[in-house]
Parts: sequence; C-alpha cells; structure tokens
Amino acid sequence: MHQLILGGARSGKSRLAEKLAADSALAVTYIATSQALDGEMSARVAHHRERRPAHWGLIEEPLALARVLRDNARADTCLLVDCLTLWLTNLLMQDDPARLAQEREHLLDCLGALPGQIIFVSNETGMGVVPMGELTRRYVDEAGWLHQALAERCQRVVLTVAGLPLTLKGTPL
Repeated sequence: MHQLILGGARSGKSRLAEKLAADSALAVTYIATSQALDGEMSARVAHHRERRPAHWGLIEEPLALARVLRDNARADTCLLVDCLTLWLTNLLMQDDPARLAQEREHLLDCLGALPGQIIFVSNETGMGVVPMGELTRRYVDEAGWLHQALAERCQRVVLTVAGLPLTLKGTPL
C-alpha cells in the first residue's frame, strides 16, 4: 500500500507516519530528504532521529528520491519518506531548473511498480493566502501539483490536523 500523509507544521503528520510504519510489522527504512543547513534544521533532524526506533534503516537523500525508492522497495519493507516538501525545496534551489521536472516525473513514473509499503509525508501548504514572492508561489504551486498527482496514485491519503487523522481516500485509520 502506498500512503500520502499531509498536514501543516506540527500537525502530527510525521508522528502518524512513524506509527503506521511501526504498526506495519515490516522492516522499516526511513528516507530523510532534509539537509541540516543551519542550527534550527539540525535541531529538527535530531528530534526526528531521537523519535525513531534504532533498528530502522536510514537513507539520507535530498534529490534522487525515485532512485532510492526503486533501489530499496521490497515486498517485506516499509519505506517512510519524510518529507516531500523538503525534497521539493531542495530541487527548487538547484541551478538546473529542469531537475525538478525530471525528478518529479521519475517519482510518479516508478510509483506504480514499487512493491511493499511506502508512506510519504508532506506539508500541505495550499490552504492559506497566496504568497507574495515568486519563488514561494512556485513552491506552493509545485507542492499542490505533486500532492494531487501522488494522491491519484496512493491507495490512502490522510490529512492530519492537531494530531488527528482525517482519511481523504482509502480505508479509514
């Protein structure tokens, strides 16, 4: 089963995804897309690391997500990707403007053939006012388009608000 867990900042989406992964009874590999480029992000990474069970695998990949998924998806494995909007940000900041479209296409193209469970975590950013800056507007647009495309391909989509999951698609939690 492929799942997409959406929510705002501090909504409980990562905690829910980690619980679903732990409850899967499969071997879990956590795929971290963040880059600890400053002290605040380093603290966030440390917090997530402390929460995860020590026996989970870890892959840190800020850009080539589809390759990592293809290389690691197995019928007896749960891959937890946290988070897609950081991955998107990493790609938006690349000098090559075509890289985002290529990586997005690779992700969407490979998803249907991947065995095992995959849980994607992402920030829902399109529920507020339209941002003023061009790069921020592009980020919100790209995130929205990515979420729509993934929601079509995932068997379950959940919106998390205040730690409470609301199933938008698939079997309720």
